[in-house]
Amino acid sequence: MPIVAQSTETTDWVSRFADEVIAESERRAPGKPVVVASGLSPSGPIHLGNLREVMTPHLVADEVRRRGHQVRHLISWDDYDRYRKVPAGIAGVDETWAEHIGKPLTSVPAPKGSAYPNWAEHFKAAMVASLAELGVEFDGISQTEQYTNGVYREQILHAMRHRRDIDAILDQYRTKKAPPKKQQQKPVDEAELEAAEGSGAAAEDDGSSGAAGYFPYKPYCGNCEKDLTTVTAYDDDSTELTYACTACGFSETVRLNEFNRGKLVWKVDWPMRWAYEGVIFEPSGVDHSSPGSSFQVGGQIVGIFDGKQPIGPMYAFVGISGMAKMSSSKGGVPTPADALQIMEPQLLRWLYARRRPNQSFKIAFDQEIQRLYDEWDRLDAKVADGSALPADVAAHSRAVRTAAGELPTTPRPLPYRTLASVADITAGHEDQALRILSELDPANPLAELAEARPRYDKAEAWINTHVPADQRTIVRAEPDAELLKSLDEQGRASLRLLLDGLADHWSLDGLTHLVYGVPKVQAGFSADATPKELPPEIKTAQRSFFALLYHLLVGRDTGPRLPTLLLAVGQERVRTLLGE
Repeated sequence: MPIVAQSTETTDWVSRFADEVIAESERRAPGKPVVVASGLSPSGPIHLGNLREVMTPHLVADEVRRRGHQVRHLISWDDYDRYRKVPAGIAGVDETWAEHIGKPLTSVPAPKGSAYPNWAEHFKAAMVASLAELGVEFDGISQTEQYTNGVYREQILHAMRHRRDIDAILDQYRTKKAPPKKQQQKPVDEAELEAAEGSGAAAEDDGSSGAAGYFPYKPYCGNCEKDLTTVTAYDDDSTELTYACTACGFSETVRLNEFNRGKLVWKVDWPMRWAYEGVIFEPSGVDHSSPGSSFQVGGQIVGIFDGKQPIGPMYAFVGISGMAKMSSSKGGVPTPADALQIMEPQLLRWLYARRRPNQSFKIAFDQEIQRLYDEWDRLDAKVADGSALPADVAAHSRAVRTAAGELPTTPRPLPYRTLASVADITAGHEDQALRILSELDPANPLAELAEARPRYDKAEAWINTHVPADQRTIVRAEPDAELLKSLDEQGRASLRLLLDGLADHWSLDGLTHLVYGVPKVQAGFSADATPKELPPEIKTAQRSFFALLYHLLVGRDTGPRLPTLLLAVGQERVRTLLGE
């Protein structure tokens, strides 16, 4: 039974594209499933910028499914692309992999220690696992299998017959480009991840041009397997093709109507697939919007294959904050698996759903993730009580469920910053974590840690992989006798007020009221006084009081939120460290 889509304001970009896609599909292929597409190259770690190539059509496809239509979301794995360079920072890979440059990705060995048969399968596997966790339904197509099994044979022969027409289109955009300006490299934590990188967007030649003319097809060498080849002769009637390899000197003559070891060049391959698969919707990165880009040129070349260009929004870059602190990512850029290690799938889906494709945004791996989770929890509450705006309701709905149903969720979604603080303080001791979390709300105590999972596990992973050691919380083993001795009467009185109230306020809300209330009471105000009722100096007094507590408990000026820290340390130990 399809889920009926709720009406939303025009700010809901997913619904608007779904309207266009359904209407266009009915014009082009009435009665057939709607086809949307993504392309990913497993040439290395598939990063969070590449994920936008998948999430944009996924969200649109899912909305179309909710309306009761059949949809195919194709992901073309560009695993028959050439191996371009040895990526830096990948474990088990050294300079010897350079000997494979020019071979298909599926002919390159996987990194050392991998359980997968080749380079492409190794990097594809991690992405497939992440997409499953994100609830992305798709049909995967291996371009190695398509080409080596002769699936595109007729399309290849057609392109060769129309090579002069293709060459004429490409020639419109062949201009001399000025050498690129040298740009200062951005710090890692400010880097933008180009969403289109790897899916054909990298610079690639237009085809084989030599004395015999232009050819839109590149054979892989029968001797060294590399694509450093030039077509030197071709006969349309017999389909006899002769090529020479500049890497090893090998040459041979083959019949293209029987030959399955080569592929169309990218700017021809992509529009050929649009026509072959009947793609209605496929987005492209910002680099595809310039004159002569693959998407624009493809819009003309697709006509040679009797096809039409898909509806194709341009999507912007995805930025990363806190990437410099990362220790889990391989290859220097964070992947969906890295993000899913520290955040629930719903939050990651929401980041892509709430911004229009042409809006850039950042994914947080630093302290900003706590603020992001606070924002998500506030939205969750607004949706529950009916106060959220329609566009926010739509983005929330796309984050928590797909047409197939709800994504698995945390039964008791406690604040992420609280869970992170508890994970930090308890350093992996689950019994201690449960003790603290069960005391957060004595009226409704947490019965077992499983109720706070998987969010607790995500917060713990964030603490362990993205918080530097010098920022971790270590509770003092003994009281700071020197600091306690040096306190003036006001300092000792503030500690006494706190200690006297501990037993009656031993909950998250109670301790919050207590620690904020002590400076108010000392200044002659009620502990319940609101900020509007207080002079500005009360905030200064609160900051000084908090700093004193942090020094006595953890030996620093700052730390986790004090109510959480007090619960974590435990009432008896707090009394000891505060000099009772």
